[in-house]
Amino acid sequence: MIDHELDLASVREATDRLLAAASSLDNAATAEPSRLPGWTRGHVLAHVARNADALVNVLQGRPMYADAATRDADIERDSARPLDVHLSDLRESADRFQAVGAEPADWSRTVELRNGVTDSASRIPFRRWVEVALHHVDLGVGHELEDLPEEFVQREIDFLTERFTGHADVPPTRVRATDGPGSWTTGSAEGSGVTVSGPAPELLGWLAGRRDGSALKTEGGPLPELPPL
Repeated sequence: MIDHELDLASVREATDRLLAAASSLDNAATAEPSRLPGWTRGHVLAHVARNADALVNVLQGRPMYADAATRDADIERDSARPLDVHLSDLRESADRFQAVGAEPADWSRTVELRNGVTDSASRIPFRRWVEVALHHVDLGVGHELEDLPEEFVQREIDFLTERFTGHADVPPTRVRATDGPGSWTTGSAEGSGVTVSGPAPELLGWLAGRRDGSALKTEGGPLPELPPL
């Protein structure tokens, strides 16, 4: 059962943690590479801010982004700003998202994101939580997947295995956590099955494209190659 109000509270907490971590940087560190190929930490911070505004658009019935080129150009434009500007933008965009989330609304309605993807409005706060939490890890400032709340890790594995279910390029795959309850199935319905097991944060890292899966154990075949998110 999705509780958008609880997720909005989790978004606020995750944003506070991100802001505290980013506040420890300086302008030089902000310009250094992040863990995402081709992006500096400034790119990551700019993306997190612009994503908040994009999800405000979604909740208010507007296109998430004008187009892919504008999305990319906005991130590039904002990436080289001084740290204090990044921090102000992160706070203000986060406040705008929270304000829209607090408005009376039909949270069961269907909303449209990028590339024709649709979802329940009630899941938008969780999607925002994902953006804030994973990109905090991407900054490479000492916050790791293992530091994320267990509930978040489980729910994001739920989400990603659902996303890859039925994908013809992913073999039938059973995903199993070895550090607690958790078993999922994903991939296509045809072909030889593979079991992938390991600690839940490692499973999340592999599914989310943050880790190469070398710490995972596979049975029945090699580690499946996942399509990009």
